[in-house]
Amino acid sequence: MSALTEPAFPPPPTPPTEEPKPPRATHLWPIAIVLFVIGLVFIVGAIAKFIPGAFPTGVGFCLVGVLIFGLSFIRLPVVPKKGEEGPLSLLEKLTGIFFEPSRVFRNLREYPRWFGAFVIMGVLAVSYSYLFVNRITPERIVDHSRRQMESLGSWAPPPDVRETQLAQQLESMKSPVRLAIGTLNAFPLLLILMAFVAGLSLLGVLAFGGRINFWQALAVTVYTTLPVIVIQKVLGILILYLKSPDDLHPVLNRDTTLQDNLGILFSPTDHPVLFVMASFIGLTSFYGLWLRAKGLHLGATRASSGTGWGVAITLWVLLLIFVVIITSLFPASIAA
Repeated sequence: MSALTEPAFPPPPTPPTEEPKPPRATHLWPIAIVLFVIGLVFIVGAIAKFIPGAFPTGVGFCLVGVLIFGLSFIRLPVVPKKGEEGPLSLLEKLTGIFFEPSRVFRNLREYPRWFGAFVIMGVLAVSYSYLFVNRITPERIVDHSRRQMESLGSWAPPPDVRETQLAQQLESMKSPVRLAIGTLNAFPLLLILMAFVAGLSLLGVLAFGGRINFWQALAVTVYTTLPVIVIQKVLGILILYLKSPDDLHPVLNRDTTLQDNLGILFSPTDHPVLFVMASFIGLTSFYGLWLRAKGLHLGATRASSGTGWGVAITLWVLLLIFVVIITSLFPASIAA
């Protein structure tokens, strides 16, 4: 009688191994700490009165430090490498964004590094603001602010409070140190704006059926804004000193003196809404729109060209609607 043989059972299946999660953006922690410390120095200096007028700037830098620290917990994208090219240097990206933007956006897709370009944008914005106030004179700016307050009617502060605020504004702009510290507010405001637009871009790409990481969206936002900022600020500074200060507007030329749009066809005093709508139709405006569409297409993990254009046009229209509403409510803000 043959021995009974035990049935052979197949080995248990190998449990699926989880793919390692992508790292978080912890490399931004030193930047967040430095910005927070700078903010604390400004706050302490304002309280101790050895850095006058630095309190709002200090609060802004502290908020941005906290913002970057919070965002650093968002994981970096995992993108299959399609080439052997490593991360481009800052200089390569700065030149490439003008001459070969497709290469830059494809590189940002795998290596979404943006802080260097953001610092350059902030330096240009701060430099233009400082030079603009000195060129147009603080007295003209304060006089325009006075007319704006008077046009608010019952919404305006009482006359005594109004004059106190205007006197403080004039004093801060006449002091080179306080003016320089005040213009530094451009850094935190610009970063908050970039993060906000990146968030909207992320939602837009997802809504159109694409796929993009927040850091990809932020890198694309920074590098699509950089060329426009460079053109507007560099040419704006040149025009600032070529034109007479009397031909400059305290509000309309606050960001740039470059006039490359159809806003020149309308008077901001007589037709404020038409003026701001026409101002959106210009060379740098369309250049930035094209860059954003291309950047979202090539810089996302997955997004078609139609998705890039759809999100870019949507953001352009939303900004136009927002500016038109604000202008309709406060038309005197851009009056001559």
